[in-house]
Order: sequence, then structure tokens, then C-alpha cells
Amino acid sequence: MFDLKVINSVVQQLEEERGIPKEKTLEAIAMSLATAYKKEYGKKGQIVRASFDQNTGGVEFWQVKVVVDRNQVIMEGDEEEEIDLKDANVDDIKIRFNPEQHMLLEDAKKIKKNAEIGDELVFPLETKADFGRIAAQTAKQIIIQKIREAEKVSVMGEYGAKEGEIVAGTVERVERGIVHINMGRAIGMIAYEEQIPSERWKTGDRIRAYLYAVEETPKGIVLKLSRAHPKFLAKLFETEAPEIAAGTVEIKAIAREAGSRSKIAVVSHDAHIDPIGSMVGQRGVRVSTVTSELSGEKIDIVEWNEDPALFIEEALSPAEVVSLELDEKAHRAIVTVTEDEQSLAIGKGGQNVRLAAKLTGWKIDIKSTGGEDLAEADGDDDDSEEEKN
Repeated sequence: MFDLKVINSVVQQLEEERGIPKEKTLEAIAMSLATAYKKEYGKKGQIVRASFDQNTGGVEFWQVKVVVDRNQVIMEGDEEEEIDLKDANVDDIKIRFNPEQHMLLEDAKKIKKNAEIGDELVFPLETKADFGRIAAQTAKQIIIQKIREAEKVSVMGEYGAKEGEIVAGTVERVERGIVHINMGRAIGMIAYEEQIPSERWKTGDRIRAYLYAVEETPKGIVLKLSRAHPKFLAKLFETEAPEIAAGTVEIKAIAREAGSRSKIAVVSHDAHIDPIGSMVGQRGVRVSTVTSELSGEKIDIVEWNEDPALFIEEALSPAEVVSLELDEKAHRAIVTVTEDEQSLAIGKGGQNVRLAAKLTGWKIDIKSTGGEDLAEADGDDDDSEEEKN
């Protein structure tokens, strides 16, 4: 009936390479054969089970009947009592008796003296002469299915462990603004909003991105990637700066407008280590490497401070602050700068104050020394920034 050499080879391969116990594969084959038998020769409601002998290739089929009490079932001809399922006790709910899957207790005791309610009695079924072709095809399908399932589990395990890390692949195609990346055993996708606006990719390009989600879809495992995610910036610095990887220097906050400019706040847990110097590197080599990866994105590195006033001042660099007043209730900072520092504090298109607000989480109002409102930015809303001069 079967090519045992092929089946045994595949069963062994699944166990050794994919980690699927051979018992599970053989069980799946048997279940599939039972389904095929029932479809071809079974009766409505019939419970069919099968066993597959790996050594001989032989298959045996049984019909299973569940022992029930007469009080549990509705027999043919009985009047059906309407039951409110919402309020009914489980023991009160009856099932319709089907002779193909049920056997009354009194009848079961004639076959097995110690039969009890809920027991299963099995009866051998005839193996049909023309079932070999159907069975062989079914076995083939189930083996293919098991390989696919195993591959899916393996990929989920492999990339699930890499979630939150930087991964690399090759651009396969760019379609409707989405970059499709060949990752080897899975397909990665960078949605339009997760891309750096100035970047253009073509087939064959090598690309690195931040893996923020692993999703199972009908078409297989899809890796959700981003080059615009703030954590992509953090992971790049972690790769370049050993102090971050070791936990000596910690990235406390990131505000990013991908491809244009970012602000990153860091703190050192060792008094002998300069956090900003660790990020910049000797002669700026570390920050330059990250900037290059991000297509020239400008990066401001500031020191984090638990005092919000000092932190806001740092976040607004390179501008120098004359005075700063905090409105704790409104979570707002009113910052005064000189006329010479106005453009630096606000930044092109309001970018500097906007990023500072996002980095600190405070609403920031920029005022001139003369009291004139110059700009405001809300750390929770990218579109709230507004220049007023």
C-alpha cells in the first residue's frame, strides 16, 4: 500500500531535523487515513479510527461507539423536551442517540460485562480493496503538511527569539511602497511608514532593519521590520558602543524623525564614564557610523537628568536657555531664550523644540526675553508644534 522506505525516511528526517517525534507523525498519518476512510466509506456520525504499522505498512480501521445511559439521550420517536440552555445544568442536556456512534449501557454490557458510561467500544472495519491509492495519497499529503507545520514552528522559534533585534536580508522587490526582504527562511516587510523617507531600495540591495513583530499569516511567517523605529537607533548604538551593551551607559529616551534628526538622552551608571563620550566615540567614529547607516540622519546626544528642568534645558541644545519655568499641573515648561538663540531653540520647521518635547514628555513653550511667544510643542502630539514669528 505504501512505499515504506520513503515514509520511514521522511519520518526519521522530521524527527532529526525538525524535532517532531516519529510517534506524532505516525499518529497524524493514522488520523488522516481514518478521515479518508470515513469520507469514502463511512456513515453519518460514524467515529472511525486507524492504526498504521510503520514496519509492515499495514493499516487497520475500527469503528468506535461511546457507551451512554438511556437517560442521557433522546431516542428516535421520543418527544423532545425544550431546554433553556442558558439556565440548564450540563447533566440535564440530552444528546440525540445515533446508533453509529452510541451504544446503550444495557447493550454494551452484553459485549463487555464491566462496561461503564463513557467507555468506548471498538469494532473492526473491513479494509476496502481500492483504498490503497486513497490512503497513499492521504499519507503523502499529511507528511507534506507536517513538514510545513514544522517549518513554521521552526521559523517562529528562530525569529521569535530575534524579535527586538536588528536583522539583515536582501531586498526582493519593492511593491506599492512596501519593501519585501528575503530573510532566507521567511519574508520581511518594511511598510511605507516604517521606512526612512529619503531612502530608495532596489532588488538585490543588502538591508538591515529592526524586527518589531513576527506574524503568522495564511501565506507563511511574515517579519515586520522598521528602519524608522526609535529602537532601531538604540540597537545601532548598542552595536557600536560596548558600554551600552554592558549596561554601564543607558539610553533613557529617544525622539526621532527618521532620516532627518533625532535626539537621544543617555545616563551613565559609572561616575568614571562619560555617557555622551561613549556614544560619540573617539573622533566621533561611533556616532558617524550610526549616522551613515541612517542615510545622514543628524543625531543630538544629551545627558538625561531626573530633574525635569535640567533635562529640558539639555534637550533644547544646542540652544542656551535664559530661564525656565515649570507648570507641573499642565505639565508645561515655559522657556525663555535670547534673540540670538531663537532659531536654534526652535529649529528648522520647529524641529528642535518638537523633538525636545517628545524626548522629555513635556509641553514646551518658547518665549523671547521680551515676553513674545515664539513656538510651542507638545511631547504627545507631533502636529501640535507651531511657529509664531
